Amino acid sequence: MSERLVCKPTQWFLLRAAAMLLMFGVFTVLFFVDGKWGYREKNLAYYLSKSFEQATQEFKAKKDTISPEAWREFAAAQKIDFLHRDSEDEEPEQVPVPVGTAVPMPWPPVLHDYEALKASLDQDSQKLFNDYRLEAGIKKDAPEQPFPARKIHEQWVVFWICLVLSLGTVVVLLRTMGRSLAIDGQAFYPAGGGKVPFADLVRLDLRKWDTKGLAFAWAKTADGGERKLRIDGLTYGGFKKEESEPAEQLMKRLRENFTGEVIEYVTETAEPGAGAPAGS
Repeated sequence: MSERLVCKPTQWFLLRAAAMLLMFGVFTVLFFVDGKWGYREKNLAYYLSKSFEQATQEFKAKKDTISPEAWREFAAAQKIDFLHRDSEDEEPEQVPVPVGTAVPMPWPPVLHDYEALKASLDQDSQKLFNDYRLEAGIKKDAPEQPFPARKIHEQWVVFWICLVLSLGTVVVLLRTMGRSLAIDGQAFYPAGGGKVPFADLVRLDLRKWDTKGLAFAWAKTADGGERKLRIDGLTYGGFKKEESEPAEQLMKRLRENFTGEVIEYVTETAEPGAGAPAGS
């Protein structure tokens, strides 16, 4: 009886599966964060920055004719409505903001401060807002455009897609890690489980073996039909020469014990002086 040869999952497959899981996992987290908090915080930063721009413009226009008390009264009456429209023909819609945000929101207290606004005119145009943003704990920079509800909905759609892909990768990885290809002197043992005696094998397709390390075999079933077996040498065993090419060794032993039909590409070598084969 021949010694049993077992081809376990290869490092190539495990690394590829781990890389895919990492990629899908990172995307899942990123889209979840944007859908849950990120885009809402960016919307808050966007409208707050616009309120600072508006306050600066209003202050420049009124500073020579308005008193500090009158400015505070004016600023206290201003609101941030968080409304957005894609075009002038559309009705404005409420953009999502972080939970707990007052809608509409009054101007931040610093915009009520006459002296603070006056001093900001001699500074960088964004300094007053950036100082306020850091003080208020707003982590996101103001984007160029706000993100309406449909954009946040898109983040959730892609999040669920990435989550499904991540879970699918985990299932495939765990399933493959628990499988192997094997052969002994009596039978072939496919990755899907079970024992297939050599006498039950009727056909072997090797057309992709040399290029992709992939072959297929068909075996007789108890009801007189056939079942298709996948032999993936890149996933199980591998072809590393320093490991004696386990997958190639398995295929060699399978062919030695196989008596059915073999399907493979045949390269004909033309004899010296002969013309090209007809139809080539």
